[in-house]
Amino acid sequence: MTPAHQPPGATPRDPLDDSPRLECGVFGVFDIPEASRLVALGLHALQHRGQEACGIAAFDGQGFHTERHMGHVADAFSGADLVQRLPGSSAIGHTRYSTAGGSFLRNGQPMFADLEAGGIAIAHNGNLTNFLFLRDRLVSEGAIFQSTSDSEVILHLIARSRKGKVVHRFIDALSQVEGGYALVALTNKKLIGVRDPLGIRPLVLGELNGRGVFASETRALDMIGAQFVRDVAHGEMVVISDEGIESIRPFPAEKARPCVFEYVYFAMPDSVVNGRSVYEVRKRLGRRLAQESHVPVDVVVPVPDSGVPAALGYAQESGVPFEMGIIRNHYVGRTFIQPSQGARELGVRMKLSPNKAVLAGKRVMLIDDSIVRGTNSVRVVRMVREAGAAEVHLRSASPQIKWPDYYGIDMPDRHDLLAATRTLEEMARLLEVDSLGFLTVDGLYWAMGAGPRDPLCPQFTDHYFTGQYPTRLLDREMAEDQGETADRQLSFLVDA
Repeated sequence: MTPAHQPPGATPRDPLDDSPRLECGVFGVFDIPEASRLVALGLHALQHRGQEACGIAAFDGQGFHTERHMGHVADAFSGADLVQRLPGSSAIGHTRYSTAGGSFLRNGQPMFADLEAGGIAIAHNGNLTNFLFLRDRLVSEGAIFQSTSDSEVILHLIARSRKGKVVHRFIDALSQVEGGYALVALTNKKLIGVRDPLGIRPLVLGELNGRGVFASETRALDMIGAQFVRDVAHGEMVVISDEGIESIRPFPAEKARPCVFEYVYFAMPDSVVNGRSVYEVRKRLGRRLAQESHVPVDVVVPVPDSGVPAALGYAQESGVPFEMGIIRNHYVGRTFIQPSQGARELGVRMKLSPNKAVLAGKRVMLIDDSIVRGTNSVRVVRMVREAGAAEVHLRSASPQIKWPDYYGIDMPDRHDLLAATRTLEEMARLLEVDSLGFLTVDGLYWAMGAGPRDPLCPQFTDHYFTGQYPTRLLDREMAEDQGETADRQLSFLVDA
């Protein structure tokens, strides 16, 4: 969503960062002492998945205790009194990056509700593509919403279900939603984890001292010393209780289509997603990129930090030296970034500094993980040229991004995507590079170990490159039928 579409009070996008954003990380533990402390550690490991808000809900055998805060996990949940504030042996947590719904505390998670059968807290990663349809129906039936988050729809559906047990109510609710999601839920007696029928959003099951743990990425398990057990399967609900671990497959069988952008950008390199090492996949992306579009250069330079593994693979395949020609300053926050153009340019230099000893007089190959709007890319290119580079070539370790996302990624409207309406030559001129190249879609599938892409039966959710969405987009279709710009109408509410 572009800043012009943001509702009043929403936190604007960082103007120095045009990379796509994933909205959430989720984490949960069951029946482990000082659960909230473990969840806080797990959320630290998932901070990259959402940096605007965080929250924890804990159950102590008598009642639920919840806290939600704007800002980072370290600021909200590092106090010595954490376990006293959030007592209990079971807890779930959430890190959040807002999209169109805006950065408001009322949209923070976990969300909690007291139901007839007892309390339930939910943490959600993803987006529901029929959220507006469901919300309008619920409001017409008398439901009162406290947030602009699609996650609240799930709580309303659970509360209104006529099924008996909480698990059956949960299944009934999820049978009505569409889109991509990974959920963890905590009740009085159970910890529940579930993935959407296509497995678009990731969720893993771990074990610590014989007790179950859920996390968005394996690195969060590593953070607390838990062992990875397996991925929660697409369309699977895993229920952890005092009776053990139960696997339920409540939805019709479909072929899995996990989000390929987890490997390109979102997941951290030390995570394993759906059985694949993210680090190794990113190196393979760079290797294939070198095979597809190499030109003579003197050094291979990553755009830090996410471009580093791909640049390593590119350098190894091409035989060109890998150098850290750009140094990232990890201690600059958004507080320093002001809206004026001059301040933005200064902000780029505060975050990224050229290593002139590497760049001066050299033909430089810049490797980035992806190119979305190109605003950051052109500033980096100018910085490298000003450092004395003789030539600047730019390669993207992902294919051209031409289509927006509706499953949990904050990606601009299509008219804001650099590659949506421009030729390669036009993009190269705009970015002021001597040459520009993108990985092919088949090259991406090769790096995933999947072979060429089958257009009739793709193995991954890859619509940002191909325009082939894995589910219907009901809310968008309804908006278009009403003659409105779908992205503008959706900008008020859709938020995970």
